[in-house]
Amino acid sequence: MSPRDFRGYGAFPPHANWPDGARIALNINVNFEGGGERSILAGDGESESVLNDIGQPALAGLRSPLVESVFEYGSRVGGWRLLRLFRERGIKVSLLAVAAAAEANPDLARAFVAEGHELVSHGYRWLDYQVMPEAEERAHVRLALDTLERVTGVRPIGWMTGRPSAQTRRLLVEHGGIAYDRDALNDELPYWVEVAGRPHLVVPYSFETNDNRFNENSGFSSGDDFARYMCDCFDVMYAEGAVSPRLMSLALHDRLIGRPGRITGLMRFLDHVARFPDVWICTGAEVAAHWRREHPAP
Repeated sequence: MSPRDFRGYGAFPPHANWPDGARIALNINVNFEGGGERSILAGDGESESVLNDIGQPALAGLRSPLVESVFEYGSRVGGWRLLRLFRERGIKVSLLAVAAAAEANPDLARAFVAEGHELVSHGYRWLDYQVMPEAEERAHVRLALDTLERVTGVRPIGWMTGRPSAQTRRLLVEHGGIAYDRDALNDELPYWVEVAGRPHLVVPYSFETNDNRFNENSGFSSGDDFARYMCDCFDVMYAEGAVSPRLMSLALHDRLIGRPGRITGLMRFLDHVARFPDVWICTGAEVAAHWRREHPAP
């Protein structure tokens, strides 16, 4: 395992040189996970207990139809609501698709791809890979990419596990074809790391500018809460961007922000962003390609 880096760019981060002199790059990500979560029907020991939206506990050996229905909602309803919103706003996003979820609802995955959104691999299943044997995780890397390509016709070049293991990044580099990963929460600009003797690009993600805080009683209780927090984050980064442009990663889930009483917060945030010039709304792949041109691997 590589040594941890607490210094990063320090007091002198590189100037991002975003296209057209943008002060901030805003990358919007939609997590598509329903059908890939833990489930008795999938052979797991219990139903999913993480981000299930209703606080339903997981009981060993027992199905939870209510939890299953929460994940189904995102795929059946919430994802389509988000797709319509992005179409109306002319915004392209990164679809973080669990391969098993795309297989369960190929129509939604294909619709995002057909409308020009980026397809990112979110793993083969929505599981905690920290506890998975290396050989099984290696197989899941291959299965995730092969399944997404088979379902959508597109092979992802970006990856976000969500709950990676210590060897995930090495396995991605070993497999090849992945231009960047999102499995880091430690910066506001992309950066290079060395993995197995090769340069590898990391585009940081966020669990903070994230609708996961709608989950149960962990933060947001209304769309206004979400909008206020995201607008505050945007305003600070936009102001700083006059000197040192930043990347704001916004994370969404079809089963969370896709609810009608919550998506209003996303609408208000997008209305706020639209009032500002010099904003680059972009996909993760666009960020990665730009960084490779402007700040190639050392």
